[in-house]
Amino acid sequence: MTNMNQTTNTPRTKAERARHIRLAVFDVDGVLTDGRLYLFDHAQPARSMHVHDGLGIKRLLAAGIHVAVISARPGAAVAERLHELGVTHIHLDSHDKRMDFEAVLAELGLTARDTAVMGDDLPDLALMRDAGLALSVADSVPEVRERADWVSTRGGGRGAVREACEWLIEAMERA
Repeated sequence: MTNMNQTTNTPRTKAERARHIRLAVFDVDGVLTDGRLYLFDHAQPARSMHVHDGLGIKRLLAAGIHVAVISARPGAAVAERLHELGVTHIHLDSHDKRMDFEAVLAELGLTARDTAVMGDDLPDLALMRDAGLALSVADSVPEVRERADWVSTRGGGRGAVREACEWLIEAMERA
């Protein structure tokens, strides 16, 4: 006997759903970074990313899971770092996260149910609701944590993405 929903033929538990993820989507500010912006005169704000998160993304890609980053904020340095990691689906300065999400899905021939979306704040809720798995960082706003299927023990920009990547990889290996 399986744990599949008889009427929809979709996995019911979060671990079962994690095994079917083919795309992980991450926000930047508050997820890949700690959400703080360091402001300087006449320059773009500076942000920091945790090196552990970068290795997690590389491992996810090596495991065959596509990675996309969708963020409302621009950032040339962020794009450069993501390219270094091998991420090819990068949508920064997004004016419509859902449209960018759907474009990535169409390009990869996937559905929203094939995705895990990790967010931290209210603008991420729409994609999280559509996703097969909704993931959150530990220090996200309460509404996001409540909606999440899985919540990291670490905060945004402090290894939360790595933790999510490892959890997804482990779920795939148990399949």
